[in-house]
Amino acid sequence: MRIILKDGSVKEYDQPVLVCEVARDISEGLARVACAGEIDGEIVDLRTRITTDCTLNIVTVSDPQSLKILRHTTSHVMAEAVKRLFPDAKVAIGPAIEDGFYYDFDHAPFTREDLDRIEAEMKKIIKEGHEITRFTLSREEAIQLMKKREEPYKVELIEDLPPEAEISFYDQGGFVDLCAGPHLMSVKGIKAYKLISSSMAYWRGDEHKAQLQRIYATAFWKKEELAAHLARLEEIKKRDHNKLGREMELFTTVDVVGQGLPLFTPKGTKIIMKLQRWMEDLEDRDWGYVRTRTPLMAKSDLYRISGHWDHYKEGMFVLGDEEKDKEVFALRPMTCPFQYYVYKNTQKSYRDLPYRMSETSTLFRSEESGEMHGLTRVRQFTITEGHLVIRPDQKEAELKSCLELAYHVLSTLGLEEDVTYRLSKWDPQNKAKYLGDEAYWESAQDALRQVLLEKQLPFVEADGEAAFYGPKIDIQAKNVYGKEDTMVTIQLDCAIAENFDLYYIDENGEKIRPYVIHRTSMGCYERTLAWLIEKYAGKFPTWLCPEQVRVLPISDKYVSYAAAVAEELKQNGVDVTVDSRSEKIGFKIRGARLDKLPYMLVVGQQEEADHTVSVRSRFAGNEGQKPLEEFIRQIVKEIRTKEIRKELPEEEKAK
Repeated sequence: MRIILKDGSVKEYDQPVLVCEVARDISEGLARVACAGEIDGEIVDLRTRITTDCTLNIVTVSDPQSLKILRHTTSHVMAEAVKRLFPDAKVAIGPAIEDGFYYDFDHAPFTREDLDRIEAEMKKIIKEGHEITRFTLSREEAIQLMKKREEPYKVELIEDLPPEAEISFYDQGGFVDLCAGPHLMSVKGIKAYKLISSSMAYWRGDEHKAQLQRIYATAFWKKEELAAHLARLEEIKKRDHNKLGREMELFTTVDVVGQGLPLFTPKGTKIIMKLQRWMEDLEDRDWGYVRTRTPLMAKSDLYRISGHWDHYKEGMFVLGDEEKDKEVFALRPMTCPFQYYVYKNTQKSYRDLPYRMSETSTLFRSEESGEMHGLTRVRQFTITEGHLVIRPDQKEAELKSCLELAYHVLSTLGLEEDVTYRLSKWDPQNKAKYLGDEAYWESAQDALRQVLLEKQLPFVEADGEAAFYGPKIDIQAKNVYGKEDTMVTIQLDCAIAENFDLYYIDENGEKIRPYVIHRTSMGCYERTLAWLIEKYAGKFPTWLCPEQVRVLPISDKYVSYAAAVAEELKQNGVDVTVDSRSEKIGFKIRGARLDKLPYMLVVGQQEEADHTVSVRSRFAGNEGQKPLEEFIRQIVKEIRTKEIRKELPEEEKAK
């Protein structure tokens, strides 16, 4: 039997051999740091018996994939600790994930004190140093074992496997868990771990099934790596929009209103208003769009024509019963079918195209409760939605223009370096989901691909991510937890014109079917606000801040001058308030800093006499005394140009 190693060398054996034995045969040092094997590209347990010729790589603690094995093993130790402390808890599943692992339990909610106790019990288990062994059972034997141990979730998992399946288990000193592996050889290899949090989770992600308690945790090979990760998590908590946005009083949610239906406070509303006014002016004034205003609902007839009733009905809020009601309506999940009828309102010639329509569209989508999070995934949202009706020969230029507009918006917001690009294609293995044939899809996908290549934008291609009517360019971004969402999308649709009888008159007087580009220029306002909160940790560029300046009189005697300063700023379009409280100036300054304000203007006797202000900024600290007119010119320019002013390090601010 020939085993080809990673370096190309060959080990020969005349009988079956375990992966761990090969590692030891290579060197004792390698055996000590080995945690798994990779046979012909597949990660396997060190206990795996090799019986045929193969390629073999010994996975060590220095290999990235070793963390998954460590974390999976640690999840079993955590499950054992929970069972020791809470014998009535039922175990569900406990996989390794990107930054750690979790395990789901049927149990009452875990407190932070519970997690600390579980950590301590894990330490005891690891100190006991049990070897981890693997064994297999038939499906029926496995079911009986888990029934005997009163683990109904494991029984359900096994029952879903084929009758002929061989079921594997891992035993660590008496604690037995259903698992495919691989695992470490012993619990002694676990050195650095931390239980992070606990939350509710549905069994198998189905909101109609049992509510379980999920413990999130992580593990690393070294304590220093764990400490660095925990420090990063603390920074994430400071930026998490769902937490920070509420603390800054930008939005809230209320149970009686409903999940996925955020309420925006005056501060959050002000930011969205600034974004919306900017986007509408930008599209209308600089990019050649006409603006529409269409209904928030329509009869099912409209969605049948567009194809949404057949392809997207489960994601819509339907009003009425098709069997009982004469007319059934639905809240709109997108604006395109409405805008087509705006286009059809008057006959268009080839000279009228491209006809670019844009709308600040409020949309509704019936998201699953487990999918919703803060502002990034909600049931009602508002979007910078647009549809371009174009001649086929305008396809390339208009796609480029849409991409250039999106890039302009992202760069103005300071987000252009935080995105990736994806060509979202159809799934050729599931053609029934889509309009059009294979030739249509290949042609449309190639058109988008060529635009990305010409713009020299790095991108990935993803099957099955297209809309049912056409492929798209998706501009993706990750939140602070690493979850990726689509921020901007540009879709090419060469099929829908037939459904709606869209046409234009060409130079020969013939009716011609146009193409349609579905696009957003910034995307969803709610998701963009979440992105901005996390990007800037709440310290927005000045032009976006709901409060740009706070005037701080050093005593009650100067409140009138502070009010006069504020009035001049208001007359120049600056969002300003006056802190007229009878508090010491240091207290007022600390409050303005906590509110993450760009500027505070301290005024007293000298400032009133000289018609000046003492400027303190988030960017440079104490900027000194300036004539009021000079400060107004400075901030008005900063707002008008949408400058993203950088913060100096704290030590430089203090100089």
